Amino acid sequence: MSTETRTSAFDIRLIIALLTGVYGAVLTVLGLFVTSDQEIDKSAGVNINLWAGLGLLVVMLLFVLWVRLRPLRLPADQENKETDA
Repeated sequence: MSTETRTSAFDIRLIIALLTGVYGAVLTVLGLFVTSDQEIDKSAGVNINLWAGLGLLVVMLLFVLWVRLRPLRLPADQENKETDA
């Protein structure tokens, strides 16, 4: 019977969430304030920057939710070995 404990180990999911969040925020701002009507006309009437930015922000939220709901777990005996070293 192995007892699992929560650990504060390095989690790559948070790095991915941070990067997608930054790119999503930049694209959303560009889509809202910088994209011209001419650029929207070139993309078949779709504000691609805005929609891509919003999509990346949703992905960021999903990654953060994933980290919160399924945190990394390390067996208790392995955690003790790492702290002794």
